[in-house]
Amino acid sequence: MPNRSAGVIRQDWEPVVLHKAKPKAQDLRDPKAVNAALRSGAEVATVKKFDGGANKKSGGSPAVYARKLDEVTEAASLERVAGEVRQAIQKARVEKKMSQAELAKQINERTQVVQEYENGKAVPNQAVLAKMERVLGVKLRGKVGK
Repeated sequence: MPNRSAGVIRQDWEPVVLHKAKPKAQDLRDPKAVNAALRSGAEVATVKKFDGGANKKSGGSPAVYARKLDEVTEAASLERVAGEVRQAIQKARVEKKMSQAELAKQINERTQVVQEYENGKAVPNQAVLAKMERVLGVKLRGKVGK
């Protein structure tokens, strides 16, 4: 049998107090919690943030000025596919009786790429134009139609 200590055994009769966790700041800002506090008569404090809701354009930072300077000195838009190239692609594709999807499949590109080239929205890529020239048998780079 185990040996017990010879000391006196006592009970701890001190009360144990359990506290609730403090509510989170997000819970305190909840409109339902604010209304409940107002109804119960608790004190509700409101604090306006510094420059809260103010227009930030009044003070400029160096980054803003640098960006404006870049916009003024550089071209804002990229070069798009020329009208002659668009028409040459469409004409050659129709003459070969191909759809945009078939052309895209033959040049290993997405259908959307062919659509963008024919609509003039694409930024010209020489590799894609070379693939189209090979499949369609039409010159698309350099001086078109000459």
